[in-house]
Amino acid sequence: MGTLIYGPQDVEFDDRLLTHLEIVIVNKFRRRESFLMSWLDDLSVGSGRSSMWMSAEVPVYFKYLGSRVPAINRDWLRLLETEANGPRGLIVLDEDGSPAHAGRAGQQRPDRDAHPVRKIA
Repeated sequence: MGTLIYGPQDVEFDDRLLTHLEIVIVNKFRRRESFLMSWLDDLSVGSGRSSMWMSAEVPVYFKYLGSRVPAINRDWLRLLETEANGPRGLIVLDEDGSPAHAGRAGQQRPDRDAHPVRKIA
């Protein structure tokens, strides 16, 4: 499982899926295009679905668990690009076209500038 880190959000996707998402997201950001990205939440994070507004103004980081770059499926890439350019935004789909699940969806990381509150006795 790789991790998409966008602002204070961490979202885990399979490395192969994340590689394809990276290509689509980077291409949209190169064109300075913002878009909505949506996925199904894994049962481990309570089920449901999540959406996130993606904008080139916010740093994005792709962290992969594996060290090998998977082969790119051009048909899958075109499907994801079509979704990203549609009115509903990028609906994250698995290679077979079914809705993809993500782990830790919506989990926020602490702000890097925030300092923990200390209790003084």
